[in-house]
Amino acid sequence: MGWGAQRWRMFTSSRPSPKGERGVALIEFALVLPMILLLLLGMIDVGKAVNYWNDETHLANEAARSAAVNKRIVPTELINQTVKNEADSAELRNGGTGSVSSPGVQICIWFPNNTNSADDPARDHAIGDPVQVIVHAQYNWLAYLVGKGLPVHSDLSASSTMRLEQTYRANGSDAFTTGPASAPKQDASGTC
Repeated sequence: MGWGAQRWRMFTSSRPSPKGERGVALIEFALVLPMILLLLLGMIDVGKAVNYWNDETHLANEAARSAAVNKRIVPTELINQTVKNEADSAELRNGGTGSVSSPGVQICIWFPNNTNSADDPARDHAIGDPVQVIVHAQYNWLAYLVGKGLPVHSDLSASSTMRLEQTYRANGSDAFTTGPASAPKQDASGTC
């Protein structure tokens, strides 16, 4: 018997019998599969959240531009409502699903340097005054996996600030409504 054959026999004889390993691979796969699925579904959910945040950024820019020129996109609707209707998905637009809480995306327009005093509410906001738009939605993580989502959620917010190019008459006759003179709450509620 040659040296190569003896070496091969030593190599093959030191391997354990395949009969003892029959179920080991299946058990290892069963242990690793939940972690792999959670990682994969988590990456998909992060992608969905980033897409919604990106959509909010576009909505904020569009609303800020319309407010800066004091022009309605749809003549019969306020800028807030028109821009909300342009959200990419019904889930982001209306909320009430597992991933996005009600009322969906909120769009708030306000003046950070409130030059309009409470004494004269019909006073114009001058050209060059800043107008800010805050777009907000609450995102629930892994909602499609566990129904109403994990108790973990994030506030997806985007904002855009532009300077007025047209005067804004704060008597309700202009193209949008604004919130209070103070800054909106972090979640943009109560200002639109």
